[in-house]
Amino acid sequence: MISSKPLINPLLTYLEQRRCQSAALDSRRLFHGRGRCFPGLEFACLDWYEPLLLLTLYAEPPQGWLEEVRQILAPHLVPAISCLLVQRRHESGAPSQVLWGELPESVYAHWRELRFELSFAQQQNCGFFLDMEPGRQWLAQEAGGKRLLNLFAYTSSLSVVALAAGAERVVNVDMSSRALNWSRRNHQLNGLDKARSEFLAEDILKSWGRIRRRGPYDLVIFDPPSFQPGSFVATKDYGRLVRRIPELMPEGGKVMACLNAPELPADFLLEVFARECPQAELEQRLLPSPDFVDTNPEQLLKLLIFRYLPG
Repeated sequence: MISSKPLINPLLTYLEQRRCQSAALDSRRLFHGRGRCFPGLEFACLDWYEPLLLLTLYAEPPQGWLEEVRQILAPHLVPAISCLLVQRRHESGAPSQVLWGELPESVYAHWRELRFELSFAQQQNCGFFLDMEPGRQWLAQEAGGKRLLNLFAYTSSLSVVALAAGAERVVNVDMSSRALNWSRRNHQLNGLDKARSEFLAEDILKSWGRIRRRGPYDLVIFDPPSFQPGSFVATKDYGRLVRRIPELMPEGGKVMACLNAPELPADFLLEVFARECPQAELEQRLLPSPDFVDTNPEQLLKLLIFRYLPG
């Protein structure tokens, strides 16, 4: 049987850190099997959302493997962990199963002093992306006093980070009213000033006039889905975002361009910017989170920072 020790050992180390601290530890990925650095465990990832442990499966594990995991973990689960939740991403609807304990009524992601509401019911994504850690760190340094446009905001966790870091104002835009309601709860959860944030339920590619009127902006985040037919397809639509930069930030500013498409390298973004907005120059590429080790880093989330200077 494939050993589960490479998956378990990072958790035990983290639990020892937790035992020595009084405050909640930041949410993080403890094991990234999809990076193909652990032969035989490519099907599994393990995430920590205190007090919940999420084991995500991308293929059916060997027979008896889950029971081995449960038995090894059992002596360590109480009191730090209240639930070991397994999500089967390889099955239709990505169903979840409680392998141990009881699912808390409310679960939150923790980042520094901030909290973010999570949901594990009937959806693949729980509402907080752990691989965005380099982007959160960059934004926390850059957002002070800035006007931010957060496109494809989803649950607006980046807006919460920006406002907590002193952003003057954030405009969050997403097609989903449900996601924006979730966004509002995240802002309320962290006691942020309502007057400094706005939420627009818009089809971004068809609503530039309404988005532009809320500007001008100093920072813009492009964080679209990579392939969502009828909404956004990166190879076809990313250029339509980039060519709008001059009208969104006529005074200049910075863009965080995100690309979560394993099949597309960072060069794809460089080519799109060179073609659609040559005045925007690459300032830096944010290094992937060390929690997401991969044999091919180009398959991870790409985060590129561009500085736009008006002509």
